Amino acid sequence: MSEYDYDLFTIGAGSGGVRASRVAAAHGARVAVAEEYRVGGTCVIRGCVPKKMLVYGAHFAEDLEDAKHFGWDIPECKFDWIKLRDNVLNDVDRLNGIYTETLENAGVELIHQRATITGPHEITLADGRKKTARIILVATGARPHVPDCPGSELGITSNEAFHLDGIPRRVLIAGAGYIANEFAGIFHQFGAKVTLMNRTDQLLRGYEDSLRDRLLQISLTKGIDFRFHAAFQGIERTEEGCLRVSMTGHEPIDVDCVLFATGRVPNVEGLGLETVGVELDDKNAIRVDANSKSSVDHIYAVGDVTNRVQLTPVAIREGQAFADTVFGNKPHTVDYSCIPSAVFSHPPLAGVGMTEAQARQKLGSVAVYQSDFRPMKNVVAHRSERSLYKMVCDGETGKVVGIHMIGPDAPEIMQAAAVAVKAGLTKADFDDTVAIHPTMAEELVLLR
Repeated sequence: MSEYDYDLFTIGAGSGGVRASRVAAAHGARVAVAEEYRVGGTCVIRGCVPKKMLVYGAHFAEDLEDAKHFGWDIPECKFDWIKLRDNVLNDVDRLNGIYTETLENAGVELIHQRATITGPHEITLADGRKKTARIILVATGARPHVPDCPGSELGITSNEAFHLDGIPRRVLIAGAGYIANEFAGIFHQFGAKVTLMNRTDQLLRGYEDSLRDRLLQISLTKGIDFRFHAAFQGIERTEEGCLRVSMTGHEPIDVDCVLFATGRVPNVEGLGLETVGVELDDKNAIRVDANSKSSVDHIYAVGDVTNRVQLTPVAIREGQAFADTVFGNKPHTVDYSCIPSAVFSHPPLAGVGMTEAQARQKLGSVAVYQSDFRPMKNVVAHRSERSLYKMVCDGETGKVVGIHMIGPDAPEIMQAAAVAVKAGLTKADFDDTVAIHPTMAEELVLLR
C-alpha cells in the first residue's frame, strides 16, 4: 500500500485541473480534486463559454436589421435580457454537470471544499480533515483585477456581468484587452451607451496594429466612446443613484454601471504555498519549469495560476502534458510558439504567429500581403464595415510566419489557417490552393 492517500491531489477543478486529473486517473493514478465553487472553472462558469453565448445573442441586433435588406419583413423586435441571461446560466449548469460527471466516470474523487497545503505532501480541507498525496497540482486559475481607487467597490467585474438584473443604460468599461472589447460590443448591441476608458491610447496590445486600428475605427462608427490616457481617480454614487466616475485627463462621467476589465490576477492567496516554499514570480504567479513543476519537487501548477499564457486551450494542454509526463510515462512539454487567439468583439478579430512589427524586428526581410474588402453580406445590407486580412512572410523563404484578420467569422477561419502557419507552409502553398468561391476565407489564397 502507498504511504499516501492519493497519487495526485489537484486543487482547482477548472479546465487545466480537470484534464490533468482525468488523464492521470486514466493512467492508473489515485486522484482527488478539491473545488470550493463549481466544476468547470472560469471558462465554463464565468468566462469564455457564457460570454460567447452573449456574443451570439448580441449579433442578432445587427442580423435582424440586415435581414430587412434581404427581403425579410421583420416586425419591431424586443430584446429580453432576463430570458437570455437565464438560458445562458442554465447551460452553465448543464456544463457543470457534464464536467462533474466526466471526473466521476474517470474514477476521480471530487471534494467540494477549499483545500490548503499545510505541509510536505499534506493537504488540509475546510472541514479539518487532512489528506496526503505523492504529487500536488495547483490549478486554481485567476480572478479579475480590481483597480485600487476610492469607490472601487461600486463597480463590477466580468464575474458579475453574467448575473445582472437588467442591461444598464450607460456602461463604463475600464480596460482595453479582449474582455473589455468583447463586453463593449455585447452591451452596445443590447442597447447600452458604452464608454471604454484606458490608461494608454492602444487597444488589444500584442495584436497586429492594423487590426487594432480597424476595430477602433469600426467601434467609433458604431457609437462606442473612448477615453484614452485616463486613470481612475474615484467612483461615487450620486443622489440620483447613478455612478460618477472621475478620471485623469477627462471630465467626470455619469453612468449606471462600471465594469472593470483591467487584467486578471493569479489565485495564490490562502493556499499555503509559503508553508512549503513554493516560489512566486514578480507577478505573484507560481513559478514553474517546462514540465509545470514548481520550486518544490512534488508540487506542480498549470493554467492561469502560472500566468504563462492565460488561455483555456493552453491550460488544457498543460494539464495533459503534466499527467502524461508524471503518471503516463509519456514525457512531453507544451509548445507555446504559434498559439492562435481571437477576440470576439464586433466584428471579431484573430491572429496567429508574428505581427508585422515583430517579424521585421526578428527576421529583417519581410513580405506582407493583405486584402481590405467589404464582405458580400455587408454590401447587400448597406453596411460599410470592411474586413482586413494580413499575411506576414519571411522575405527570404516565403514561409508564412503570421496571419491576422478582422471581420465576420474571423476566429472560425483562423483555426484552420493556424494549422498552416504551425506547419511552416509558404505563401506559394497558399497560392497553389484553389479558392472556395464566394467566401471570405478565399481571400487567404488570393492575397497579393
